Amino acid sequence: MTSKQARLPLAPSRFSFQQAGQSGAWVSELLPYTQRIADKLAIIKTVSTESLNHELGMSNINTGSQLPGKPSLGAWLSYGLGRIQDDVPSYVVMTSSFSTKQFVQAIPTRLWGSAFLPAENGGIPMRGVGDPVLFLPNPPGVSPTSRRAMLDALGGLNALATKALNDPIIAQRTAQYELAFRMQSSMPGLTNLSQEPASTLALYGEQAAVPGTFAANCVSARRMLEKGVRFVQIYHRGWDAHLGTPANHRLQCQDIDQACYGLLTDLEQRGLLEDTLVIWGGEFGRTVYCQGELTRESYGRDHHPYCFTMWLAGGGVRAGIVHGETDDFSFNVASGEVPLRDLHATILHLFGLNPNRLTYLHDGLPEKLTGVGGPARVVTELLA
Repeated sequence: MTSKQARLPLAPSRFSFQQAGQSGAWVSELLPYTQRIADKLAIIKTVSTESLNHELGMSNINTGSQLPGKPSLGAWLSYGLGRIQDDVPSYVVMTSSFSTKQFVQAIPTRLWGSAFLPAENGGIPMRGVGDPVLFLPNPPGVSPTSRRAMLDALGGLNALATKALNDPIIAQRTAQYELAFRMQSSMPGLTNLSQEPASTLALYGEQAAVPGTFAANCVSARRMLEKGVRFVQIYHRGWDAHLGTPANHRLQCQDIDQACYGLLTDLEQRGLLEDTLVIWGGEFGRTVYCQGELTRESYGRDHHPYCFTMWLAGGGVRAGIVHGETDDFSFNVASGEVPLRDLHATILHLFGLNPNRLTYLHDGLPEKLTGVGGPARVVTELLA
């Protein structure tokens, strides 16, 4: 951290930026494939958050609150929209491998949890390597028939308990068991990319053939969306480069650049992009000044909450725009600030939900993703 540094020297990027597409958006040379899709993106340069550190920042961007115990964005969307298919969950989470071997932050499961919302709305972690969902297959010696008989007996016992105790959580648990049973046949094929045409995998890059990579997870995400999963969230860690930022980000950008291009292109070719909202970003930005030693070849960057960049694409977003401006030092917002709660409100609006009316009564308080303060603003400048 830079709080005890005697000097905070400005550290220009080692990498050049080019204006891309008709929008003229400035995009780094590290993201050549993103340059190709610039006119499909709504780039927001002025997202802001109250959070300075990872745990609070990750909680805030995922749940709308720095404090634990709140439902995630995906859980709110599942609760508000419901499930499309009975044999797949409404919300799936995937974590990707990453090229850097340092600057790795933990991601607790509460970031995709349902908290006080019904349990069926929580995210289901899926793996890119091995069994897609842990403990989903039947163990040796247990046939589908015997598993079905066990669930029928358990469902009967739970029904008696629900009648006696009037506890809705018992029925929720039964519903989760039944979903898991249906997922035994529906989910394994979603991460099996062997049947994908070579031309499709080529869109995402060579890493699409490597299970567990960001590129492979993007292909799986598209398959899940086609199957009826409402919300797919892909994590890619290793970006916390307090030192050696240039070397670190060169590797990290190689992991994600072509995969993002491939996902948007693939969705568009299949006619899915107009109905699919793609969100790209992190929990906060990085400082324009250097952390640690500044040299011609290298520098580090500290956390920065006051302005950072995210992009949206598809799903009713106004394509080919750059929203907001920062000051000359990229330290504060000069115009067009988008606080996280307004970004969340805009996302809910794009899904057809009223962000100020999507509530759940918990302990006497009408909880919302955007918090219980005043109304959040839908950023209409981002809408098509």
